[in-house]
Amino acid sequence: MSATPSPLSIAVLVSGTGRGSNLGALIDACAHGEIHGKIVLVIGTRRDAPALERADAAGVPVAVVSPRQYADDEEGYANALLRLLDRSQVDLICLAGYLRKLPAKVVTAYAGRILNIHPSLLPLFGGQGMYGLHVHQAVLESGMKVSGCTVHFVDEHYDTGPIVIQTPVPVLDNDTPETLAARILPEEHRAYVRAVQLFAAGRLRIDGRRVRILPETQAAQSADELEIAAYQEPTVSERRKP
Repeated sequence: MSATPSPLSIAVLVSGTGRGSNLGALIDACAHGEIHGKIVLVIGTRRDAPALERADAAGVPVAVVSPRQYADDEEGYANALLRLLDRSQVDLICLAGYLRKLPAKVVTAYAGRILNIHPSLLPLFGGQGMYGLHVHQAVLESGMKVSGCTVHFVDEHYDTGPIVIQTPVPVLDNDTPETLAARILPEEHRAYVRAVQLFAAGRLRIDGRRVRILPETQAAQSADELEIAAYQEPTVSERRKP
């Protein structure tokens, strides 16, 4: 019989201008038991960020690490983030309106444990500078008939990590960037919560460029196997080793 996993400790990274709606969706999902986890830390780039105000209101610990203080010192910026993440014993990092490229040192330290939400169907309309209304404007200018959102694992580049979930949203003839964004945003909330649910349940497996979603029974079996391996009695030869 598999043991109930411990609640997931989640950190959320946001940038200065973000409203924090995806953060709010994750906070609510944890509070209502939809996610078997807890947001233990929100890290922002500016103390006056609306997302940090949302975290304060929910009683979530916040911290500020200003990239401007580390303009020519990416390693120093990475170390500042890692100190906070390690101190809070974070299991999963969620980027929610975090507009910077996460330092490679952080990506390496938390490989396979960083998620991001993007307001398009990647790999279309991703990359540096493609965020918020810029994405939706590019979609409309392209003539696409469908857009949507993508939750993906984070690697060393902008918006290129393995895809977990995608949700399509039709583009209407009379859409503006604002109306398209407004219709996609609720789908972002649902997709992000679902992706974190699956991660917390141990049901996500990265296989090259693909992410496989395991059935519940297979995820439970994998957890049992790991538990058995962790507590397996040493062999006679191993007991004799000095």
